Amino acid sequence: ESVLGGATYNHTKVPQWTSNVIEQAMQRLKAQQQPFKYIVTCVIMQKNGAGMHMATSCYWDNTSDGSATLKWDNKTMYCIATVFGLAI
Repeated sequence: ESVLGGATYNHTKVPQWTSNVIEQAMQRLKAQQQPFKYIVTCVIMQKNGAGMHMATSCYWDNTSDGSATLKWDNKTMYCIATVFGLAI
C-alpha cells in the first residue's frame, strides 16, 4: 500500500514499483532479526481482463521453512508478492 497506494498502472513505472515493494519487504523482514534467509518476489500486472496463473514449488524442511503470498489490487492493477523464509 505504501508503494502503490493511489497509483494508476503505468508500464514504465513497474520496474521501480516492483523494486520498491521487494526492498520494503526485505527491510521489514530483516528488522525482525529472525534466523532466516528470505526470497521475495513481486509481480505487478495491469487489470485488463487477461488471465494469469502462478505456481511455486520448494524442496525444504516443512517444520522450519515456509512461504506467504499477498495479493493487493486497485482499479488498474494487481500486485502479488511472495516471501519464502528458509531457516539458517
